[in-house]
Amino acid sequence: MKRTMKKAAAGAALAALILSMSACSGSAGTGSDSGSGGKSEGSGSDTLTVAIWDNGQKAGLDAIIADFTEATGNKAQIQVINWDQYWALLEAGATGGELPDVFWMHSNEAYRYMSNGILMDLTDRIAGSEKLDMDKFPEDIRTLYQNEGKTYAVPKDIDTIALWYNKTMFDEAEMAYPDESWTWDDYYEAAVKLTKEDGSQFGTAMNPTNNQDGWMNMVYAMGGHVISEDKTKSGFDDPDTIKAMEYVEKLVKDAMPSAATMSETGNDVLFYSGKIAMLPFGSWMIAPIKENEYVTANCDVTVLPKDAETGRRVSIYNGLGWAVNANTKNADAAWQLVEWFGSKEGQERQAELGVSMSAYDGVSEGWKNNTDLFDLQPYLDMREDVVFRPYSKTTVAWENQISEDLRDAWNGNASMADTCAKITEDMNKILAEEN
Repeated sequence: MKRTMKKAAAGAALAALILSMSACSGSAGTGSDSGSGGKSEGSGSDTLTVAIWDNGQKAGLDAIIADFTEATGNKAQIQVINWDQYWALLEAGATGGELPDVFWMHSNEAYRYMSNGILMDLTDRIAGSEKLDMDKFPEDIRTLYQNEGKTYAVPKDIDTIALWYNKTMFDEAEMAYPDESWTWDDYYEAAVKLTKEDGSQFGTAMNPTNNQDGWMNMVYAMGGHVISEDKTKSGFDDPDTIKAMEYVEKLVKDAMPSAATMSETGNDVLFYSGKIAMLPFGSWMIAPIKENEYVTANCDVTVLPKDAETGRRVSIYNGLGWAVNANTKNADAAWQLVEWFGSKEGQERQAELGVSMSAYDGVSEGWKNNTDLFDLQPYLDMREDVVFRPYSKTTVAWENQISEDLRDAWNGNASMADTCAKITEDMNKILAEEN
């Protein structure tokens, strides 16, 4: 999952976070044992710095932090940083700069940060915690944040993908709404029918970078794969992967805006402005969707289509983790905050506030009920057949390369079959260096 803002705003937020960390370098805390209230021993500040990249989650997380402060006396302040600038901040911190006390970790970057001494080893603290029950979190997410037998983050959430559609457009075309009976073939046919020749409306949209919330779901539903189970080989030479990507190629050619339009405007903006009839959205997008008057008046959500041959209806899923700066001067307080977020009570609160689907088993009903504008059950239903977001030690390198290679297919400069062959070659080179 990732969200973006304009780079100017991101730069300002990054500067603000660095300044806030610098400004909080003076006063010492009163000290406390791990897991208890009060200021943390050796603290360089009475306020923890917390970095995230999704502004839509800030209000809810602020409310949870307010509960934490009331219970423990420890304060924390969230700064929202654009996705790209977020990792630039962590990169700078990893090479000698300032890092936040607490921050999100993602499958794309987890190994690099766990293996380089940047994240606090939480293993013993977790073992001694009376608030955390790690067995309540999905094994895939727990394993993601483990390296060489140690744990470096506490699972935050789980996300799935569902299909949003414009009811008004379907009504005007006198077409039935998508539902659980739909296959990806049905999706293509409807997308073509809902695309107008004058360019005022398109059936769907997808960028090469829409992997978790786009083409990856089709690849796995149709029997393909992105990376081998042992994470040593690309899956783009698998005939089923090629078949799925050629299906995507048909959508690009027959039912989407130009590659330039999608890249410049953003598919979410196109959907919010009534230009797109159908669009897969991750569950992390619910906060801005609830605030959009056009979507609340005209749109609804259902499960993703299934593949006609395999019968699978797959959602790629992922889960963020709460990590602590290994060199924080607020170690005890930072741990207490992460522990608070990962407790059953913290996870229930996250769901009820609509922050995101919680990773903790059995509490996502609260998330579904955080709004009466839409029935969010499809996101929960999509958990029935999920594939964990493909990753390896150097996910960012090959994921960026895939996006770059796919642009030729999106722009019509190469066939999808040739593009898959190039991705296979490029990705295998990266994986060979990794292993």
